Amino acid sequence: MRFFTAVFASLALLAVPSFGAPTAALKTVETYAGQVKEQSYVVVLKNGVSKNAHLNWVHEHVGNNTVTHAEWRADLLNGFAGKFTQSQLNQLRANPDIESIVEDGIFSINAAVTQTNAPWGIARLSQDARLSNQNTGSLTFTYKYDSAAGAGVDVYVVDTGIFTSHSQFGGRARWGATFGGYANADGNGHGTHVAGTVGSNQYGVAKSVSLIAVKVLSDQGSGSVSDIVSGLNWVLTQARASGRPSIATLSLGGSASTPLDNAIVSLVNAGIHVTVAAGNDNVDARNTSPARVAVANTIGASTIADARASFSNFGSVVDLFAPGQNIISTWIGSTTATNNISGTSMATPHVAGLIAYLISVEGNSSPAAISDRLKSLAVKGVLSGIPSGTVNNLARNDQ
Repeated sequence: MRFFTAVFASLALLAVPSFGAPTAALKTVETYAGQVKEQSYVVVLKNGVSKNAHLNWVHEHVGNNTVTHAEWRADLLNGFAGKFTQSQLNQLRANPDIESIVEDGIFSINAAVTQTNAPWGIARLSQDARLSNQNTGSLTFTYKYDSAAGAGVDVYVVDTGIFTSHSQFGGRARWGATFGGYANADGNGHGTHVAGTVGSNQYGVAKSVSLIAVKVLSDQGSGSVSDIVSGLNWVLTQARASGRPSIATLSLGGSASTPLDNAIVSLVNAGIHVTVAAGNDNVDARNTSPARVAVANTIGASTIADARASFSNFGSVVDLFAPGQNIISTWIGSTTATNNISGTSMATPHVAGLIAYLISVEGNSSPAAISDRLKSLAVKGVLSGIPSGTVNNLARNDQ
């Protein structure tokens, strides 16, 4: 199976136990789609529960210095906030007096940011009209975005790995797992380029996102269905454990594979957002995997001239087009390396980053709802060279 770049997403709630009933499930901790105050939670009590009595229990059984906000009136919000370790949190989750426990999210002024040293691809996402500058090698384009920029969202780059030490990632990229017996490093560059388009500081769509390397392809750019499925299995496990909004991006593809398709459907059914590459053979993508998976976001490639890239696959399974020809992004070899390459592999991470961005700005939702949001924001009818039966939708943010 060869690569052409795609992205997956995944989200879940934290699991929960219940007080005094070892066999019952613990109360679920509700996650916040965005930046959170570390180890801090808002606890809401059930109607009729005395806050003073409950706080006495907290001081005695959970800890004396855990509650940070005990002053709230019961007729405003019958509850409190505090900072708790995992074991302390589990004690709260098991207490029957509690209605809900929610991560203490960070709110801020939503400021529009204008970047003036952007590559053309991300710049195209933030305007309706064709770019007046047609030089794909220029880094003087303007990209407008909300300052939330993907904060609180995890993107799993299922690919050749990520050069996590690259300066453009600012410590937000980490190695996740490797499947196939390969070294824990990106010896190809493809995965690092994808990650850079998703969320690097200069070249990325979502500049505050967390990037996680899931290596399933060799340094030659190929890998087996079994290893890819193992990578997706790991993504599902990690996303459920973290409780964070998550995206899986797969910039890879090959002939039809029902096992791979089914694994992607399972990710989406679990609430994980998935983006996949349409492919680079200038054919209908309906007989290729994972592009043909209806519930995934299948992405074709466009050019700076607002045309379908000559290599891009097409067909009814394609959901959106995004910039994919002559894309500058991060590369391997040095902490400042870049490369300018083309493919639906390059288009797909634009949309993976866009999903992360939208989640951070508007809140998380089901994969189907986010896919509908992408389509509603898209610029309609501006691309040339779109065959009959293929949507003419170009990816767009909310700015």
